[in-house]
Amino acid sequence: MDSPMQASEDSSRQEPATRRRRTGGRSARVRTQVLEAVGALLLEAGYDGLTVDAVAERAGVHRTTVYRRWRDVGHLLADVLDTASDDTWTPPDTGSLEDDLTALNQEVYEALAGGGPNLTMALIAAGFRSPEAAAALSRFWDDRYARCAAVVTRAADRGELPGPADSRALLIAATAPLYHELLLIRAVPDPTLPHRAARVAAAAARAGTFSTPQ
Repeated sequence: MDSPMQASEDSSRQEPATRRRRTGGRSARVRTQVLEAVGALLLEAGYDGLTVDAVAERAGVHRTTVYRRWRDVGHLLADVLDTASDDTWTPPDTGSLEDDLTALNQEVYEALAGGGPNLTMALIAAGFRSPEAAAALSRFWDDRYARCAAVVTRAADRGELPGPADSRALLIAATAPLYHELLLIRAVPDPTLPHRAARVAAAAARAGTFSTPQ
């Protein structure tokens, strides 16, 4: 499962300015410049150093443009995260549940274990400081779990599972060790971790741990 940098939301929820209909031309170029500036500044200065004025200066646009469209830092961060869902990403189809989960975990591992400044970690951390970023992170994960449900459905159709399973619970069980090791306790990256975590989750699924009533 890829990271926020590589969600489906209930349409009845009030949408912030950043979820308006997107346009092309100059508006699209400005948006790209601004969101790139947000990512760069977040890495350089952290959440506390991220301001609308600093973003406008880095992006080369007038501050009133940023204030008018995004209003504040929270909505800027939310737009960065929402943009991560504007893609065509689909989960891998390797032919087996364990290998599919391993491939998903490998994407998480590569996003979190890379050396140097890590924008994925910075955006996740920002979610603890900004309600707008937190809501956007939830939308992102909701979208990714919905897309990845196909991994579990395919496994059940192939007869790898005893029946229908709770896809979200299974996917969380498979990916959680990576977030715990690499994001929470900052353990030394272990390249065997993606497969080890996937193997345990797949075995639990085959044993019926995530089965749902039929």
